[in-house]
Amino acid sequence: MNDDITLDETVESWVLSKCQDWRDHYESNYSEKHDEYYRLWRGIWAPEDQMRKSERSRIISPALQQAVESSVAEIEEATFGRGKWFDIADDIDDEDNSDVQYIRTKLTEDFAKRGVKRDIAECLLNAAVFGNGIAEIVMEEVKEQTPATQPILDGQLTAVGVNIQDRTVVGMRPIMPKNFLIDPVAVNIKDALGCATDEFVSQHSVDILIEEGIYRDEEITSAATQTEIEPDEDLAAFTEDKVRLTKYYGLVPRDLLEKAMKEDPDDDDITEGDSYYVEAIIVIANEGTLLKAEENPYMMQDRPIVAFQWDITPGLFWGRGICEKGYNSQKALDTEIRARIDALALTVHPMMAIDATRLPRGHKPEIRPGKMLLTNGDPREVLHPFNFGQVSQITFAQAAELQKMVQMATGAVDSAGMAGSVNGEATAAGISMSLGAIIKRQKRTLISFQESFLIPFVEKAAWRYMQFDPERYPAKDYKFNVTSSLGIMAREYEVTQLVQLSMQTLQRNNGL
Repeated sequence: MNDDITLDETVESWVLSKCQDWRDHYESNYSEKHDEYYRLWRGIWAPEDQMRKSERSRIISPALQQAVESSVAEIEEATFGRGKWFDIADDIDDEDNSDVQYIRTKLTEDFAKRGVKRDIAECLLNAAVFGNGIAEIVMEEVKEQTPATQPILDGQLTAVGVNIQDRTVVGMRPIMPKNFLIDPVAVNIKDALGCATDEFVSQHSVDILIEEGIYRDEEITSAATQTEIEPDEDLAAFTEDKVRLTKYYGLVPRDLLEKAMKEDPDDDDITEGDSYYVEAIIVIANEGTLLKAEENPYMMQDRPIVAFQWDITPGLFWGRGICEKGYNSQKALDTEIRARIDALALTVHPMMAIDATRLPRGHKPEIRPGKMLLTNGDPREVLHPFNFGQVSQITFAQAAELQKMVQMATGAVDSAGMAGSVNGEATAAGISMSLGAIIKRQKRTLISFQESFLIPFVEKAAWRYMQFDPERYPAKDYKFNVTSSLGIMAREYEVTQLVQLSMQTLQRNNGL
């Protein structure tokens, strides 16, 4: 095989070696860009974002922030705006569709309890900012409490309390791109050698899983601070009660996995398998302590990760988001606005030209209300107001055009943000053409989101429930599809067209 495995190599060292290579690739190609996209979206200034050495202003235009939030809101509205956001297709030969309705209702209820819509919205936001929306499908045992009554004393009294039932629930956990590692040559989760989440978690959550027997009983200490996987590198790092947890999902050498799964590490009796690689789940704490190593336990042998690209980049896993599309226009807009603000400081604030030879020795000629300036001679000859002229009014027009370029690059627009095209200064035909092009661009993202993220998540969640909660979810081959609708912008556009058509029809009928 292409991997040379030594006798003393372990499955955790093999996984960490792969993850480190993938981390180096991400740091070299994407980390710096993603950090800047994050700052532009948050409106956080950093010294490396300066365009000129003499630049003093630190303002960041909200144009890109508006584009991100408007685009995300449009996709959210198109997905969740009508209430029912997924459906199940029944077999054409099955006349009784009550089972399909039951499964759809149960999934909707369970997703609502776990706050799946909120998590999906966070993934959409990550995709708009960084280019990829990534989430991990998580399972946990919960005690479901429901109010209940129970007769006591032969039915003479009724006790009021709660029923507690142990249940397996499925949820979603959004992952930031900096906390996700994947085989660099892969373009999707399924075809990659493997993928991993690498992030800090609370130590008590690891301790609880050790007590429940899900993780191995190993001594875990707090991890050292490492800014490359912190959600916000500018925040002061918290150094107590946190563990760096690496969860790997993918292929590993069969002999290394079997060696790790054996209770006796000195036992060299390794079972020969049909293939060199086996699908597995490996969990490592603090880059060295193996907490879990097992073959993929899911019945469909799928990986519990779903991801999509906001805008597809051919041949690459990492996509193209709103911030990347509008990056150059945003930087030019910031430069224009900062230059104007810097120029205002020279034209608005009072300055004085002074003959230094005719001022008293040691005198500090500060300009402020009520300040007395001593001069040797006529003050009109020694002091003279001075300014650098006026700021050109053309900068306003330039800033407006640059803002249009941000909207042109990102495809995001609000009625108040696209002057002269949508806010009433253009003709009805011009508005229709502009909104039609914008809606088509949003539709591309919506299709990518549904096909690569939403439908796979619903399918994998249903498979988990069928496997671990078969009483509520009988195992059947259901076909899932997404019930999306028009977004707000597309709906307003549709209503406008219908109103215009109705007005034209009424005018003809009235003989006008």
